[in-house]
Amino acid sequence: MSQATLYRRIIIPSALRRALPVYSNEVILMLHATTLAFTATVPDILKVANDAYSATYNPFASFSTAALIYLCVSFVLIYGFRRAEGHFLAFLKP
Repeated sequence: MSQATLYRRIIIPSALRRALPVYSNEVILMLHATTLAFTATVPDILKVANDAYSATYNPFASFSTAALIYLCVSFVLIYGFRRAEGHFLAFLKP
């Protein structure tokens, strides 16, 4: 068996099965602990909400919109990681 086949069929799937749950938890916790900024040029969601609040003096609308955006991003990440874990850890199901 060649080295590439060994890595592709045995080592990488085994490492991925062990690392995926830990990695998914870390990604979700990092999302919750920090503000979401896609790049350095795009202002993060809370800054946009704060600017909208200072312009309209309506904190509920601006910050609830930011909360909904964070909630949607969190659920998309959780759903994606749950699907990936279900695929890679399918051998553990009864």
